[in-house]
Amino acid sequence: MSPQLLRRAVEALSTFKIETPSWGFADTGTRFGKFFQDAAAIDMNDKLADAGHVHALTGCCPTVAAHVLWDFKAGEDPKAVVKLARKHGVKIGSINPNLFQDQCYKWGAFANNDAAIRARAVAHCVDSAKIMQAVGSEYLSLWFAEGTSYPGQDNIRARKAFFEQSLKELHKSIGPKQTMLVEYKPFEPAFYATDIADWGMAYILAKKAGPRAKVLVDTGHHYVAQNIEQIVAWLLDEDMLGGFHFNDRRYADDDLTLGSIDPYQVFRIFHEIHTFAAERGRQPKIAYMIDQSHNEKPKIEATIQTVVMAQELYAKAALVDHVALRRAQAANNVVDAELVLKKAFFTDVSPALTAWRKANKLPADPLAEHRRTGYARTAAVERKRRRAALGIGQAGSYA
Repeated sequence: MSPQLLRRAVEALSTFKIETPSWGFADTGTRFGKFFQDAAAIDMNDKLADAGHVHALTGCCPTVAAHVLWDFKAGEDPKAVVKLARKHGVKIGSINPNLFQDQCYKWGAFANNDAAIRARAVAHCVDSAKIMQAVGSEYLSLWFAEGTSYPGQDNIRARKAFFEQSLKELHKSIGPKQTMLVEYKPFEPAFYATDIADWGMAYILAKKAGPRAKVLVDTGHHYVAQNIEQIVAWLLDEDMLGGFHFNDRRYADDDLTLGSIDPYQVFRIFHEIHTFAAERGRQPKIAYMIDQSHNEKPKIEATIQTVVMAQELYAKAALVDHVALRRAQAANNVVDAELVLKKAFFTDVSPALTAWRKANKLPADPLAEHRRTGYARTAAVERKRRRAALGIGQAGSYA
């Protein structure tokens, strides 16, 4: 690796920050049931301790996404959670409302045909925005588990109108330096017409909501044939890309560690971001976040895997020779244009990762260091004992 490429990769790593999810450290499951881990976090203190541990090992995960119903106790001053996060060496990041857990949301939240339920959903998000402001967060991350499962079940255009109205109302509660992130997903739990099924729907709704609303791209929420990097390029060009949820997918759902299925796709996404920066002379403001809930892999190990893979692929994408690429594109030289990307992708960036970690006094191998510390073994013993003392059996709640 040449000194010039080494410097470019290290510079890229120095600006790359990733947010971990509080729920990614707790016991979770599928629609069929939960699969418990002794070392899984029980409460917010555990979640923040685990997040702090990951940040201490990787050096690039300073913030933690929090879920309003799972992470903030009723009547509790949100700043108490801020202090708890500080204790563990991290900060509270994006705030995530919950619009899918209560029974009243069976037929939807923002698109429910009952005005009272829509008002309740918006009020919850407004309360979440107040928490966001109290903890100093920049982002309100919105995912809606609503839609219809059968033709004729509801009026599609009416649901769209309800969504527009609800998002506009919520937008009024967002501060001038804060952003609403509107996420999309092709299905689940709705199987006929999910209300925000793709990036175009999210784009339209965000634009209509107001200038502080952007689109959130979850790398798992796409069908296999979809070109995610093209979506990213379009949203960047429209100044509507607000953030990512990092994961991977075989079909169109998520929760796999980033790059475990198709690392070249993640590289191509990062390439579009670096290309935008090279053309505009500035890095776009993007919230990079993880959204994973692991049932098979140990939770901290899976998180570290994703973080390390994201760093590697981001550094690789920074090595693309944009001059050579533009030259090949201008000449319609398809082979050479492709090879420019492939050359960067297959470059070994481990010297850059080693140099960056050494400069930041971090372990050379975060996963190996995590295992060496025995953190998971100690947590498993202590948390298993606490579960027994609390009388909550084998494992704690989803929260």
